[in-house]
Amino acid sequence: MSLLVSLRSFVSTLFPRSRIGAEMDEELRSHIEHRADDLERSGLSRLEAERRARVEFGSYERYKQESYEAVGGQFFETLHQDIRFGLRMLYKSPAFTAVAVITLALGISANAVVFSVLNGLILRPLNVPQSQRLFTIQHGQDPSPLQSYPDYLDLRDRNRSFDGVIAYAFSRVGLNTSGEASTAWLYEASGNYFDVLQIRPYLGRFFHASDEHGPDSSPYLVLSYAYWMSHFQGDRNLVGRTVEVNKHPFTVLGVAPPNFRGTELYFTPDFWVPLVNEEQVGGGNDLNTRGGRELSLIGRLKPGVSTAQADADLNSIAAYLAKSYPKDDEKMVFSLARPGLMGDFLGRPVRAFLSGMMLLAGLILLAACANLGNLSAARAADRSREIALRLALGSSRKRILRQLLTEAVLVSLMGGSAGLLGAVVLLRWLSVWRPISSFPANVPVNPDAKVYAVALLLALISGLLFGIVPVRQVLRTNPWQTVKAGPADMIGRRLNLRDLLLVLQIAVCAVLVTSSLVAVRGLLRSLHSNFGFVPQNAMLVETDVDMAGYSGDQVPIMQKRLIDIVGAIPGVTAAAASDMLPLGGQDFSNVAVFKDSETDLRPSNAVLNTYTQNISSEYFGAAGTSLLAGRTFTVHDDKHAPQVAVVNREFARRVFGSEAAAVGRFYKSMDGTRIQVVGVVEDGRYRMLTEDQQPAAFLPILQSPSSSTWLIVRSDRDPQELTAAIEGSLRSLDAGLPFSIRTWDKEMDSALFASRVATISLGVLGGLGAMLAMTGIFGMASYSVSKRMRELGIRIALGAQRKEVLHSALGRAWRLLVFGSAVGLLLGIAATRVLSSIVYQATPRDPLVLVGVVLAMMLLGLVATWIPAQRALGADPLMLLREE
Repeated sequence: MSLLVSLRSFVSTLFPRSRIGAEMDEELRSHIEHRADDLERSGLSRLEAERRARVEFGSYERYKQESYEAVGGQFFETLHQDIRFGLRMLYKSPAFTAVAVITLALGISANAVVFSVLNGLILRPLNVPQSQRLFTIQHGQDPSPLQSYPDYLDLRDRNRSFDGVIAYAFSRVGLNTSGEASTAWLYEASGNYFDVLQIRPYLGRFFHASDEHGPDSSPYLVLSYAYWMSHFQGDRNLVGRTVEVNKHPFTVLGVAPPNFRGTELYFTPDFWVPLVNEEQVGGGNDLNTRGGRELSLIGRLKPGVSTAQADADLNSIAAYLAKSYPKDDEKMVFSLARPGLMGDFLGRPVRAFLSGMMLLAGLILLAACANLGNLSAARAADRSREIALRLALGSSRKRILRQLLTEAVLVSLMGGSAGLLGAVVLLRWLSVWRPISSFPANVPVNPDAKVYAVALLLALISGLLFGIVPVRQVLRTNPWQTVKAGPADMIGRRLNLRDLLLVLQIAVCAVLVTSSLVAVRGLLRSLHSNFGFVPQNAMLVETDVDMAGYSGDQVPIMQKRLIDIVGAIPGVTAAAASDMLPLGGQDFSNVAVFKDSETDLRPSNAVLNTYTQNISSEYFGAAGTSLLAGRTFTVHDDKHAPQVAVVNREFARRVFGSEAAAVGRFYKSMDGTRIQVVGVVEDGRYRMLTEDQQPAAFLPILQSPSSSTWLIVRSDRDPQELTAAIEGSLRSLDAGLPFSIRTWDKEMDSALFASRVATISLGVLGGLGAMLAMTGIFGMASYSVSKRMRELGIRIALGAQRKEVLHSALGRAWRLLVFGSAVGLLLGIAATRVLSSIVYQATPRDPLVLVGVVLAMMLLGLVATWIPAQRALGADPLMLLREE
């Protein structure tokens, strides 16, 4: 019973306003009545006594409000009142409400999108049990995520820090399920892959280490859920059936769960196969090659083992490897990194870029808050008479400030909701976006609870930030003077908070405009720079003859037939083959090169490590690469002829001193083979656009056979017509050969992906910043002109020139624009240095960038002040004085 009474008492303290209000009215009236009785006994009439009692008592509503606050427990009711009043005030100011909501929606949407990408790629771990204990194992002083299979076995079996270590690699294969070959992407994974990750199958079973009994002993595959649904329509009877992978029979064991996408966040495979079947899947066998580094390793730390302990354990194994295999692992060093982005190889630049984008998005939101702070201050000034009347009637300053903050939070919540809705739509599109058509890359950025929580927190913080700007105005308001004389007409000449907010906003805008222009200029240079090849007017055919069952001596024969049949198509001026493409995103060979006089062929004695590419004799003509000295390859440079190479200018300079001295000279490979340089070609870009100039060596594909085949077809024909002709010719040659055709310009998407993403992202943020700066300048200029209309009318009446009127009305806004732009430009030059590692040839010192920033900020100022300027020049002194 006592508990029920206590509960009723508690509830009554939450919503007791009507009962307590009646009691307070009765109590306050009794005070007035008693005083009136006393005055009446002193000789005053009853009417006069009651009037005198009310005057002496003071503000009835103020005492009533103070009594409510003294009683306490009125939080929800007063909050309800504040919300209702705030909504009415926002409804009465639709222009302010619309501008404020849109401004905040833009700022919060930008932050939600960037944070969701950051969360999806960096903060959110792999979607596996206890993912915080998973680490990528890297090697080398400049960490590389790729290891060899023998090193993997040593790390797996000799470590004392991990419950298990897995190995995997990407591969593309030909899959034949119903007589028609198609390409598919997969993981080649160690037998313990699913067990270490602690994944359970959705259907059937996974392969395990117990299924491995040597090379090609485990012809099994596990389908991804998405591929199972899209290609097999969710057929549950598929388990146990046999399909062909590169013409080899593989049994479908099971289907992975829907939420498992592999161990690299950006790559979604179609299925998984055991790594021991590498020769059937990839056409080669590096399982016994310690120098063949193509595998990524992930280990699961044992409970209680720190990363420092694991590092020490791994590097004790590295010392063993260096001692046991001095030629291959002399300077082996291991380190740990978070999985999902190939360790630090992709993780480091992605983290740097996203951190920078998060900072810029935060600046966007800060600029939005500064803009709204200015608008709130101006709105508070326009409401000065209302605030003064409320103060005169007994309202406390605290209550008025709480009301203003409530309105600000309402605006921020509406803007946050709109911004989050737009962000969710964009993020869902990003999650299914395929930025590189030839590779199953995507960005797993679907929003989760963290994103919603961050958006809500940003909305609340934003509301508080711009809501506290008019606090000083309210605290210093003199209600009697304001009611009597109205708000002041003149704007203070000293720098105030609104001015500082506007300068901050303009500086942020200048930073964003500078960054976006730097990125645009870098991208334009990228598109028109010298790559060492000419992608225009060239088609690419990507295939692997091993997918159609060609191996051994059949490989070069088939490649020759492919070149001949494509070269015979009308309109084709050159056709050639290569095992990979520069800037193609494939795993590149990094081969140690030794001088011809070197006898100790350990890696530490190498003069350089070079990019290598195996090509046919017509490659340089088809690729548009210029020959500087010597000759190219011929059909006679085959496996029976002496080993030869064509090198680029950088290789010739670093090994032989000059390109002229290189022709006819020899160098050695790690196995001791002497290779003669027969030609020198121009330098190019091979791994990535932002790399320093790298040495490169091109070898005859007849001397270094590879089933991986890229056909380069140069022609002036329409790409669609040429694609149809190439497809018909290849189908007539072998209908079971899977291939894909695209322009070389399209293939450059992978190389230009980072530059384009950076340019688009910064361009969008720059546009948002420009919009916010323009509205901020417009608001400040409009407010200044509206508060000085009488002064401007008097100046015009006294004969002031148009130039003088504009200087008086808008000079302050333009001075703040110049100062803020200068600060922002300097900060932008410093901030955009990080872009040089992402956008090729991006530099903030470009004169066109500097001129562009200055012109952009001037244009923003002109657009923002155009309407206030027209209003100032149109001031009618007679009308203004008549209004006074």
